[in-house]
Order: sequence, then C-alpha cells, then structure tokens
Amino acid sequence: MIERRIAVIGYDAAELLDIACVTTTLESANWHGADPSYLLRLATPGGRPITCGTGLTLQAQEALERVAGPLDTLIVSGGMGHEAAAGNRLIVAHVRRLARESRRVASVCTGADILAAAGLLDGRRATTHWQSAHEIAARYPKVDIDPGPIFIRDGDTYTSAGITSALDLTLALIEEDHGAELARRVARSLVTYLQRPGNQAQMSMFTAVGSPENGLVKQVVEHITGHLDTDLTTATLASGAGVSERHLTRLFLRHLGRTPGRFVRQARAEAAAHLLVSTSLPMARVAARCGFGTTETLRQAFADRYGIPPSRYRATATSTGQDHLKVAGRSSTQ
Repeated sequence: MIERRIAVIGYDAAELLDIACVTTTLESANWHGADPSYLLRLATPGGRPITCGTGLTLQAQEALERVAGPLDTLIVSGGMGHEAAAGNRLIVAHVRRLARESRRVASVCTGADILAAAGLLDGRRATTHWQSAHEIAARYPKVDIDPGPIFIRDGDTYTSAGITSALDLTLALIEEDHGAELARRVARSLVTYLQRPGNQAQMSMFTAVGSPENGLVKQVVEHITGHLDTDLTTATLASGAGVSERHLTRLFLRHLGRTPGRFVRQARAEAAAHLLVSTSLPMARVAARCGFGTTETLRQAFADRYGIPPSRYRATATSTGQDHLKVAGRSSTQ
C-alpha cells in the first residue's frame, strides 16, 4: 500500500488539541479508505515525551533529529511553548531542513511562529491565532500576517488559526488529496457537521463583540440580536434607548467600532448565513426572518460581508445528509 508520510512536530508546552485535531482527522481518513493512506509520526526533540500545555504527557514516536524525507506533509504544532520553540536553534534548523524534503508544509495556531523563525513564511501571507498575530507580525516583518481567516494556503505552505481550526485545515488537506466525498465522510465521523472554508473569519461578530461594557450599548445590542426582523433603524434604536441618534452612534463607535446601522446589517447577514447553511428555507423567507425587506437587499448585504451572493453561498454548499451545509465564502470581523 502506498502511504503519505506525515511528520507532526511537537515540543514542550505544545497544545494537545493542535496535535490531536490533525492526527485524529488523518487517522479517520485512513479508517474511511484513504488511498494512499496517511502514515503519521509525532516527532519531538530527542524523541522525548513532551508535557503539553494542559499538563498531560504525550509520548513521541520519533526523534526530530532522525526524521528524514521525503515527506508528504510537515505539520508544526502551536501552543504556549511556541516562543521557546521558535527560539530553539535545533528545532528551527530541523524544521527548515524537513521543509526542503516535504511536498507541503503546514502550521497550526502559533506554530506559524516556528515556521517564520525558519524563514519559511518570508514573503508569504499567513495566519495564526488572533491573540498572537500582532506580536508574531512584529517579530517577522517579512511575513504578511492576516489574523482574519481560519487557514491560509500560500503555494505549498499552509497556516491555520487557533487550535480547532486544525480540524478545518486537515479536512481541507484530505479533500485536496482524496476529494470532497472522503472529507465529508471524515467530517461526519468526527461529528463536525460544518466544514468551514479557510477564508471564513476566526470569529463571528457576535463572539468578537462579547458583552459591551456600556450598559446602554449592551441593552441595544441584545435588542438587535433578538429582534432582527423588526424596525432597527438608528432612529428607532435611539428612541427606544432614550438617547439621540448622534449619541447612540458615538457610543457604538467607541465600544463596538462600528455604527448602529453597520452593526445591524452585519448581524442580519450573519443570521442569514446561519439559515442558509442549516435550513432549506426559500431565499425570501430567509430575507424576511433576518429583517431584510427584499431578497435584493439581502443579496447586497450578504455580498458586502461574504464576498459572494447568498444563492452561490448555498449552491456551493455540500449536504451532509442531515440538511447541514458546508459554508463557502468570505467573512470579516469588521
């Protein structure tokens, strides 16, 4: 049987989920008949066990120094120990060496720090966990760090965002290697009904916003998200909150970084995206439920947020057999 050799690089204080999301997903592909199958090896410095960031100990299968190509894929994990690993000349040198002997190279989360230290991201667009993006970008000015997407492919190099985005990246690698049907079977076996594309944002605006510190803004946001199909003009919202439109706009800009009108438009577009991927409602019903007066208004707002019209968003989705669809498109936290 032909096998694709995969080396997953770990180190002390690596994130266990960064490793497990990759290895479990690829092994699941093997169980579902991947041909060629994946031969996985966890490599660590000296082949020693590593203590992950969670405190659990993980046994290595091979010493990093003894791994030799050719490899199909080299995958570098992230985790709390990424800075120490990126500063370890031994680890960086072997990652650089193995990259030359690999068909493709990938990182999970802050594993991008190690790829960057090895010079493997110079001149490339890359992503990493949004919390670490700024500091990694500052350390490596030759790398174009984009904290938005959940994963990015730039040539034969792949970088992914935080932790569970490793699952999305690995499903994409399986689809690239073996086709969409195997990727769907693996996704179903892992009970992950939604396979997100790489250019989906790391955070929904709802999780990104959190709970505003200002009580009045929090009250208005809660009203918006619970009443998307009602009149949510800035004038109506301001009147309900007992303030002027100008004052409400000033508060939204200060605490949420966007105007009330922009917030409402994006909230409605995200709600529509959810309905498109989780129901078979006609477009007119989706528009009505989310507060868009017409399907054309929905189309314009949707294209503004995701870069494609809602009809294409739904048409290019892939059914899992349970009315759950694969998201396709572009998102933003703006």
